[in-house]
Amino acid sequence: MATVYKEFVVEAGAAQVWDALRDFDAVHTRLAPGFLTACTVDEEGARILTFANGLVAREMLVGIDDAHRRLAYTVTGGKAAHHHATAQVFEEGEGRSRFVWITDVLPDEMAAYIGPMMEQGGAAMKAALEGRPITAAG
Repeated sequence: MATVYKEFVVEAGAAQVWDALRDFDAVHTRLAPGFLTACTVDEEGARILTFANGLVAREMLVGIDDAHRRLAYTVTGGKAAHHHATAQVFEEGEGRSRFVWITDVLPDEMAAYIGPMMEQGGAAMKAALEGRPITAAG
């Protein structure tokens, strides 16, 4: 199984970053606007995401751990036989936080596609969480 690991520092407090991350159904407006263009919720509670590149993905919430500021989700359907991801926020000093995003995926070859998508998503998240305009370069 391939693992894609992304980590970045956000110039915003951990509580603020966690509040946006844990708002699972508002990911397209609060966490990664520009990278994501829409989010709807289906009858089973999964979020259906539309990405700026046209990709559509169905994500089921696995769990939210407020004490550890950790969220887990899985992608169902699509090309991956297995896709499980976690995102966690850590305090990194006054007004700063560290965002850690990890995805495990099968088949391994999917990592070559998912890695760059996570890189773009991370740049969009950092910009949105820091209150900066979203640009093509992130």
